[in-house]
Amino acid sequence: MDIGSLLLLATLLGLLLLLARGPAASRKGRLPPGPRPLPLLGNILQMDCHGLLKSFLALRDKYGDVFTIFLGSRPVVVLCGTEAVKEALVEKAEEFSGRAPVAMVDSVLQGQGVVFANGETWKTLRRFSLATLRDFGMGKRTIEERIQEEAQCLVEELQKSKGALLDPTFLFHSITANIICSIVFGQRFSYHDKQFQDVLNKFNDTFTLTSSLWGQIFELFSGFLKFFPGPHRRAHNNLTFISAFIAENVEKHKESLDPSAPRDFIDAYLLRMEKEKGIANTKFHYRNLIMTVMSLFFAGTETTSTTLRYACLLLLKYPWVAEKVQEEIDHVIGRNCLPDLKDRAKMPYTDAVIHETQRFSDLLPMAVPHCVTQDTSFRGYLLPKGTEVYPALSTALHDPRYFEKPHAFDPNHFLDAQGSLKKSEAFIPFSSGKRTCLGEGIARMELFLFFTTILQNFSLSSSMHPDSIDLTPRVSGVGNVPPIYQLRFHPR
Repeated sequence: MDIGSLLLLATLLGLLLLLARGPAASRKGRLPPGPRPLPLLGNILQMDCHGLLKSFLALRDKYGDVFTIFLGSRPVVVLCGTEAVKEALVEKAEEFSGRAPVAMVDSVLQGQGVVFANGETWKTLRRFSLATLRDFGMGKRTIEERIQEEAQCLVEELQKSKGALLDPTFLFHSITANIICSIVFGQRFSYHDKQFQDVLNKFNDTFTLTSSLWGQIFELFSGFLKFFPGPHRRAHNNLTFISAFIAENVEKHKESLDPSAPRDFIDAYLLRMEKEKGIANTKFHYRNLIMTVMSLFFAGTETTSTTLRYACLLLLKYPWVAEKVQEEIDHVIGRNCLPDLKDRAKMPYTDAVIHETQRFSDLLPMAVPHCVTQDTSFRGYLLPKGTEVYPALSTALHDPRYFEKPHAFDPNHFLDAQGSLKKSEAFIPFSSGKRTCLGEGIARMELFLFFTTILQNFSLSSSMHPDSIDLTPRVSGVGNVPPIYQLRFHPR
């Protein structure tokens, strides 16, 4: 059954449901303005075939930085621009700290785990996760050393390619996954481990499916489409497979757990579970363990690896940028010393390139959806408790008031007149406020150390001429997924 047939069926079923249920509860409150919705179908007529973000940008021109759009039968408040996003996520952090579901993954996650939980469950899991990640190295020299070791493993693997064309996707997934695996599972995996390869491929496939056009259509009509075949079934099966992989590792941890010497995140959680075994309504139960590990695994793998893929593609497109980075590496670090985090302060151009890659790649253009935790007054409007909110991070990262050429790749966006690194309050690729990415510190370390290690050891080339390289995302939805490409890593 094609998408058009499914939409027609969804419409008919929806109209019957609408008649049965009466007026939508979403009419309560005083929501920001927006286009008039159709029953059940919402604002589908205002949707751009290239995705939700394109639709939001067009509606912003008409309704301003804060407007309401109906995704199917439910209203979503969209926030555009640096000021609106920060006013909500930072100045009204508590009110906007709720998490709304993402339809393509909700059948497995079901509002559990540190990323998708709400209320006291989320607060408890986030406190525990942050403290435990710190205990096992986040923000410490130990995690820096792990990243340096993994970077050298990558160098050895790339040297084996002997300058042949290769797709970097899997290797970049592997190196970033191994860092979070060392914290969560207490081990790294061989790049050639079949089960590890399967898990990473299913993560990548799920991220791509969620960001695809189907993923966005499913977001609008999941209440009906979930009963029919489609890519959402594959996403569900992918996450079920990953859950089983995590559960298998949890069972191994149970068998070898030493309460006096916890080895990793899973051990620490199991000990907390045991401690709270007799407490009614404890947040530390088995299901939250599996979903929290999955969330950390996914967030710690997909975002950084995808940014590295974009970084290499951008350097192929703009080879003079790569040359300037390598000049700075040679001057500050040299060819024989391992890149170190302390080098970053002396490498403003390299740091600016990494910042600009994050800004330009715009990895999560609409962030992970939020919802308000209580009836909330915002800019003269009243958002009822539970109203979904999409902070369009993309509109901050492309804000012309902060970036002179917002749609062009230009490291000078993050350099001042003296060539020093320049901060920008519009630079919020990890989101902002109480739901900011809890692995931001690790991600920033990884990006610098992996990026500099690659360019210290290799020059990049491609069979494509720079002018013919297309930077347009392969799919753009919840995430921006870079095009598939191949490149050569030539030893320097």
